[in-house]
Amino acid sequence: MGQFIDLTAKDGFTFPAYVAEPSGKPRGAVVVVQEIFGVNSHIRAVADGYAAEGYLAVAPATFHRVKQGVELGYTDDDMKAGFALKTAVEALPAPGVLQDIQAAVDYAAKAGKVGIVGYCWGGLLTWRAAAKVAGLAAAAPYYGGGMTTPEESALQPKVPVLAHFGNNDHWIPLDSIEDFRKAHPEVEVHVYECGHGFNCDQRGSYDAGAARLARERTLAFFARHLA
Repeated sequence: MGQFIDLTAKDGFTFPAYVAEPSGKPRGAVVVVQEIFGVNSHIRAVADGYAAEGYLAVAPATFHRVKQGVELGYTDDDMKAGFALKTAVEALPAPGVLQDIQAAVDYAAKAGKVGIVGYCWGGLLTWRAAAKVAGLAAAAPYYGGGMTTPEESALQPKVPVLAHFGNNDHWIPLDSIEDFRKAHPEVEVHVYECGHGFNCDQRGSYDAGAARLARERTLAFFARHLA
């Protein structure tokens, strides 16, 4: 359904983004932020899914500043490679990859109001974007690794946020989710009976019921805020 295009960040850096167009006039746009596995077949499928719901979907390659053309699977070796790339991106001087997300939001805005959704590391970037990226109307992080730490939880979102977590996520302790919920009563937090990565049907941690319910809630959330 989609294709890769080149976008340019404010600092002049050019990077690819997967763009999926809806069949008719867009009802808005959704920026889809990758996990630590690149803009792989799963993330492209997620973008295609939002396009099928009527949104212009844009998935920026957030590893491109440290390595080009990353498309990983979900083996242990892939996990190690992805984690190393994520660590390298996180070490970039500020604003780092947020300026690439800003460029994706700016591009997506041609379709109307822009929401952002992200998974795993992309969930953390989505949470940061809700506080620091201009032009967003709503944000929906999924199991954002690190976003419930005191440092990240101290951020103040400028747009409505809907956050999804699993209660058996070994990367995100349940007590930290409760602390996050108390710190951000304005955020709509949902906790599902599952683990990390429950949205990805290519992972052993996939939970079809949780993924379906979270997607329904996210679509309803975007329908409210991107109309």
